[in-house]
Amino acid sequence: MTTDAGTQIELPRTLTVRELADLLNDTPVNVIKVLMTNGIMADVTKTIDFDTAAVVAVDMGFDPLESASDVVVEAEAPSRVNVFAQIDEEEDDPASLQPRAPVVAMLGHVDHGKTSLLDAIRDENVAEGEAGGITQAIGAYQAIVDGKLITFLDTPGHEAFTEMRARGAQATDIAVLVVAANDGVMPQTREAIDHIQAAGVPMVIALNKMDIDNADPTRVKTQLTEMEVVIEEFGGDTPLVEVSATTRDGIPSLLETVLLVAELQDKKANPDRAASGVVLEAELDPRQGARTTLLIQRGTLRIGDAILAGETWGKIKAMFDSQGERLKEAGPAVPVAVLGMQGVARAGDRFLVAASDKEAKRTYEESKRSREAAEAKLQHAASLDALFGEITTGEISELNLVLKTDVDGSVEPLRQSLERLSNEEVHVKVIHAAPGGVSEADVNLALAATGIVLAFNTNTAPGANKLATAEGIEIRRFDIIYDLIETVEAAIGGLLAPVEVEIIDAHAEVLEIFPIRGVGKIAGSRCDDGTIRRDSSAKVMRGGEEVARGTLSSLRRFQDDVQEVRAGQEFGVGVQGFEDFEPGDTLEFFHVETHSRIVKGGRIETVEA
Repeated sequence: MTTDAGTQIELPRTLTVRELADLLNDTPVNVIKVLMTNGIMADVTKTIDFDTAAVVAVDMGFDPLESASDVVVEAEAPSRVNVFAQIDEEEDDPASLQPRAPVVAMLGHVDHGKTSLLDAIRDENVAEGEAGGITQAIGAYQAIVDGKLITFLDTPGHEAFTEMRARGAQATDIAVLVVAANDGVMPQTREAIDHIQAAGVPMVIALNKMDIDNADPTRVKTQLTEMEVVIEEFGGDTPLVEVSATTRDGIPSLLETVLLVAELQDKKANPDRAASGVVLEAELDPRQGARTTLLIQRGTLRIGDAILAGETWGKIKAMFDSQGERLKEAGPAVPVAVLGMQGVARAGDRFLVAASDKEAKRTYEESKRSREAAEAKLQHAASLDALFGEITTGEISELNLVLKTDVDGSVEPLRQSLERLSNEEVHVKVIHAAPGGVSEADVNLALAATGIVLAFNTNTAPGANKLATAEGIEIRRFDIIYDLIETVEAAIGGLLAPVEVEIIDAHAEVLEIFPIRGVGKIAGSRCDDGTIRRDSSAKVMRGGEEVARGTLSSLRRFQDDVQEVRAGQEFGVGVQGFEDFEPGDTLEFFHVETHSRIVKGGRIETVEA
């Protein structure tokens, strides 16, 4: 296509640098040069959005217009593109539905025994010979109770994973809320109840640690009632089962209760259709590539199926059940780990089987172009922030962070926990967050934005380490979330300016006034408490109001100048620049110290320097 300079030119919403060069009837090299002059680094295969392409077109003498067929209303978060949003799933014929296993999420406050309870259920109800490592990665398994299957999902207990907890409740049929009988209802317990109620799923209370001496089930039941969770014993509709993960007491009753609730729901699904469901977890394994944990909700998933999940796609090469056994197919309510995805999906993404490999790849490529254009815009914005100074308002500083994690499910909860540390003086901004190891691109982004890289339970590529050392970019590695949060709090504290704090040393009452030639008026006073030093400053208080303050011009006892006055002693004092003392005035003596400030739990506190 040949286009003369000065004419209008239609540009699509997204296109590669090479495609833009063809439309402008120029070489890719010249287009790349123009991009570089505008602060954008790109190669010929890089996808750019219309706005970026328009800047290049204008610089090269064209009048750009967006193609009418490509004009769309941008989503609220353009960087997040659902790879199969354009595909509609057909509704199932009621006659095709068959009973399926209930899906149960275990939720609860950290240290209330949720994991121990899951382990106890697994040990008693899952077949022997479980393959090591697979179950932990899946984070889900199926137990056989009275000949019936129940699918259990684990959800992290730390408060940072609020979003994952909410996702767990929404992906399930029944939520088991684990509450320790000795601790009772705790903050994360309250959060879990909110998420369960918002998801609209039935709740079963597992009152754990009943074997402990200080267990107080009556107090816990009352606390639950205060949270508007009324158990059956108190006339409500929420079952409560007293259990002990340590002694295994009550676990059979808990499972029977879950099955009873499941029978009332009568959950069904059609196994004879293309599979669809939700991504429970995804990670990048150095040897196996992307390993994705799926919960099948409808249909049957088979080896060789091409699936679309969130922003990626793949063809299933291998599939494992919760015991690590290889599967050829899996039906509704079955959690599986699959290999063969081209990228790392996000926890909570929907997945479905595409009509063919060709269809899956085509849909993926279309979304990939939109996603890359949005990411290019975000990265360019971060670079501009570095070039033109921090994004600040008034005296606000900014701490820019690049966050990399081991699994996708950690990304958003950690991002939110970090950004909640922002305060009125320091703004915490996670400029990029994604699963996988730290790459050179991550280091370059931190360099451009004057930030640091946080690696949570993940490794760093050798090239990234070398680049970080050369450029002076800090990469901090963590395997415990508390350590990560505390380190960022310390970094925020380092950006806080120290403050001057007035330390009260003593109080005194003015008894009478003495005029002294050559000195001025002196307040004859009595020290009520503390110690007054010659280098102190003083406030003159009258009727509870401060009327003056200043350094001491004199401090005497009788006719002698003194360095200090103690409680109970009478003395004469002069305050620099003030003489209008009155009997009954209160004198407050103080000195000023410079204190550092730190951040704890998101709050600013002062400490002695």
